Amino acid sequence: MWRRPALLAFAFLTLSAFTGIEPPILENAVGSGALPPVEKRLPEHPSVVAMDWPWQKPGRHGGDLNMLMARVKDTRLIYVYSYARLVALTPDLKIVPDILESVDETDSRVFTFHLRRGHRWSDGQPFTTEDFRYWWEDMATNPKRYPGGPPPEMLVAGEKPKVEFLDEVTVRYSWSRPNPFFLPMLAGAKPVEIYAPAHYLKQFHPRYTDEATLKQRVEEARQKSWQQLHNRKDNLTEFDNPDLPTLQPWVPVTAPPAERFVFVRNPYFHRVDAGGRQLPYIDRVIMTVADAKIIPAKTGAGESDLQARYLRFDNYTFLTQGAKRNDYRVKLWRTGIGAQMALFPNLTCNDPVWRALNRDVRYRRALSLAIDREELNQVIYYGLATPSNNTLLEASPLWKADYRDRWANFDVREANRLLDAVGLTKRDVNGVRLLPDGRPLEIVVEAAGESTEETDALELIADSWRRIGARLYIRTSQLDVFRNRIFSGETCMSIARGLDDAIATADMSPAEMVPVDQAKYEWPKWGQYHQTMGKDGEPPDMPAAKELLDAYRAWRDATDEQGRAAAWERILTINADQVFTIGTVAGVPQPVVARQSLRNLPAEGLFNYDPGAHFGMYRPDTFWFEAKENGG
Repeated sequence: MWRRPALLAFAFLTLSAFTGIEPPILENAVGSGALPPVEKRLPEHPSVVAMDWPWQKPGRHGGDLNMLMARVKDTRLIYVYSYARLVALTPDLKIVPDILESVDETDSRVFTFHLRRGHRWSDGQPFTTEDFRYWWEDMATNPKRYPGGPPPEMLVAGEKPKVEFLDEVTVRYSWSRPNPFFLPMLAGAKPVEIYAPAHYLKQFHPRYTDEATLKQRVEEARQKSWQQLHNRKDNLTEFDNPDLPTLQPWVPVTAPPAERFVFVRNPYFHRVDAGGRQLPYIDRVIMTVADAKIIPAKTGAGESDLQARYLRFDNYTFLTQGAKRNDYRVKLWRTGIGAQMALFPNLTCNDPVWRALNRDVRYRRALSLAIDREELNQVIYYGLATPSNNTLLEASPLWKADYRDRWANFDVREANRLLDAVGLTKRDVNGVRLLPDGRPLEIVVEAAGESTEETDALELIADSWRRIGARLYIRTSQLDVFRNRIFSGETCMSIARGLDDAIATADMSPAEMVPVDQAKYEWPKWGQYHQTMGKDGEPPDMPAAKELLDAYRAWRDATDEQGRAAAWERILTINADQVFTIGTVAGVPQPVVARQSLRNLPAEGLFNYDPGAHFGMYRPDTFWFEAKENGG
């Protein structure tokens, strides 16, 4: 049995050596008896943030953190940014206990969770294994609440876990086969929360509330059934129900619809700094809704204390011009996607001639070799990106230079040789190669039309592809239409962002690089076949694709990190050699704007949704203002 260590980047100590320090904003509530003192609000063994990263130092309580969001729905990103999880990622991508005090793991099959004794929900009620039992028995395995059964993240080859509630602070999950997805899922930006505030939700459940009372509550809420009412009330990740208790550092107090959403400190939050100050340092987070098109301008005018979302690299110059005048700083963070843009030859497209061509590795390699990535980098990104395949980034411990560079150098001569070897030797009067059926080699690249960046890049690629006898044309459509055309096989090639998780570790799933998901544009019908268990789509019929699936099964069944790393290496090597997707550049910087007085935000960071939770991995509960800001 192996125990997840509790003393890593964010240490877990006891408060026996010091007295807890009360946030000033709560002093009146404590003095009046409305709240117990901080020592009684914390777990027996709180999470003590060690402040041992170079950019961190102990801070002070107080202040409001203002942010801008483009839609009401986007305010749920407070859950992502807050990033309190059962287990959580540290900035060096280690998974450590967070809400949990510790985890015992055996062969990636058995996981025993130890809760923090005395931990409480934001309303002061105890957080215990009853909350795990309620979610599992009364929600996840209740066909009236979850008609499709438990979330797929809780199943291994269709097998549900055996769940044991050993005592009020110990719960165990076990499967007969390894489940390497489990802990990384729980550390995700938006995991399946496998617990729920039972004391609050029981009032909406027929097992715990009499029929007449529950019927009245359903009618008052204008819902059709208790299931609908419960569903509206129980989502911990949406942050749209101010009455729903939470374990996150800030608690919502604004119900939609609204244009200004306020989140106040959780008085029972489980983290403290080494001096005993209960976190978060900042009292309130305020999210104001504004049109996405004007958010860069409003940010440049100083209306946001911390902003990255809705800002693009081409906003950087404008933002730096207003920095001194409006009291903010602008930093460029790394992004965690495999390629800023990638081309996706659809191996399952309907047109038989294009399908055969897309499946010829010589053709895919030729197109990749005929892209001048350094020109893209200099013209569009001022040389600040890295020419690259669509693969892992150097920040990943699994990275190798060969994955980035194979078939990615600019070599028109070799590209032409490969196309000749494919058999595309005939040309029309304009020098355009001809397909086997006589049609010209006119490659229509479909895009969602969401940015001019893609169009600019495709125009540069079109120029270099002319040198190999190919013509490139761009077709744009709305996102839903764009995706449906790809899924149905109408699209032969598309352009979109690359790998979402390009900073993976061996413990993270390699599913993005394997044909198991319809949403992967290079093999949508193969992915659909896997997701529907053979009911729809097409079974993979290329040897390399079958080898990827075999390596994926090896990763899934491995019982240790070494076995998973070996499976990853096979998957990465196959993808680099086969060029299933054609990357362009990676590491395009993301502008991050922060108030000059905001502390504990690293000058250099990684801005990535999952893993990373955008700012979440850097623990915004530890951010603080050096001087009073915004009335704080």
